[in-house]
Amino acid sequence: MSLVLYIIFLGFIGLVVGGLARLLLVGRDPIGFWGTMLLGLAGSFLAGLFSWFVLHRHGGGLILSVIFSMLLLWLRRRSIARGGGRF
Repeated sequence: MSLVLYIIFLGFIGLVVGGLARLLLVGRDPIGFWGTMLLGLAGSFLAGLFSWFVLHRHGGGLILSVIFSMLLLWLRRRSIARGGGRF
């Protein structure tokens, strides 16, 4: 049962981080519920890696996670603007 709760918790964190990234990076992004969740999870994962290897700390934190999610969203927008199709 604890694994299910952990996965639900991860999904919630992904939604919060992805939602903040979409809110702070002004513009239209039709990625939906699951896309927002995946955006937040990917940004949190990259923030954790950056924090571990570059900053030599454990855990990326909320601010770093939102910044990396915003970076991923910006890269997605740029890819679509260049005609890269769906990301």
